[in-house]
Amino acid sequence: MNNLSLGPGSPKPFHAYSRGEFDLESGNFRKPRKPKSLLSNFIRMIKSIGNQIHYFYKLHPLAVFISSFILGTSILIIVSMFESNFPLLKYQNNELSLVSDSYPLKNLHNLVMVAGHSIYTSSNCGKFDNEDSWFLEPYQKYPGQAATFVAHIKEGVEIAAQDEGALLLFSGGETRKGAGPRSEAQSYWAVAEANRWFGKQDIVKNRALTEEHARDSFENLLFSICRFRELTGSYPQNISVVSYDFKKERFSVLHRSAVRFPEERFLFFGTPATPSSKDAAMAGEALVRAQFQVDPYGCTGSLRDKRLKRDPFHRYVPYPSGCPELKGLFSYCGPRLYPGILPWGQLQSQPHAVH
Repeated sequence: MNNLSLGPGSPKPFHAYSRGEFDLESGNFRKPRKPKSLLSNFIRMIKSIGNQIHYFYKLHPLAVFISSFILGTSILIIVSMFESNFPLLKYQNNELSLVSDSYPLKNLHNLVMVAGHSIYTSSNCGKFDNEDSWFLEPYQKYPGQAATFVAHIKEGVEIAAQDEGALLLFSGGETRKGAGPRSEAQSYWAVAEANRWFGKQDIVKNRALTEEHARDSFENLLFSICRFRELTGSYPQNISVVSYDFKKERFSVLHRSAVRFPEERFLFFGTPATPSSKDAAMAGEALVRAQFQVDPYGCTGSLRDKRLKRDPFHRYVPYPSGCPELKGLFSYCGPRLYPGILPWGQLQSQPHAVH
């Protein structure tokens, strides 16, 4: 037979059979098998494992129950341990990731807190003793009232000047709508700055900052402790509070007890009210003190309402993000003292700086 060479125009060769597989026994074509996907293989494997487990369960039901119980219990224990330790692990990881100067005042260990009582609104920085320079509530409008604010500021500066390890904080938020978005704390800091820190600028100014969210005396103390932690990376070993002398029991007994800070490491420095306002101030203080006695955290009733009124601009309170160890204390509300663990409960008592 001659082999003919077909050219480009020749017809395509004829295939007697299609490309499928031909079964000689049946005389039929078999469709080509599609390759199995990974998903179908995985599903087939899962079904196989499930069938084996089911078969084993029929033969040994007690063994399967015990194994399942042990596995479930182990998972619960691991999850609970992870959840309880996660905040600590997160905190430790954050600590490791911080650079060395993350806490600008980490060498300080004592807190001096000056509680704010008003907002300076004058554009003239030289009228500190003038009542018209301050935003005063009706119960504050007495001759000489402005001078008492300056006395608080000066007292705080002098206390901090005698303790090189002290952080001076002026505390008080934007509590008066009529004063605009100005805080009590910034007002006090500005007055100290304008007065050149009463001759102590070189030794106090770089250790004096503000806490600008407190709305009452309890928050003055609690928020300042948290602010101290934000700035130093630790909690104060000793606390000194500056306010009116008639508020000594409120701060030294009620508020100090509410945060359970050791009495031997807590000092109060009081300055007098004006003679004309003393009687009214004492009467008002007795009422507020009685309210804190039944509501030590100021979270219900009239004390809570007062806080809401002293937040006219709805400022976001950042705490306790800067002091995570106090999260439970910040969220606690009740007539009894907070029962949780507090950082200063672990501190050893140290002598307070001599003033």
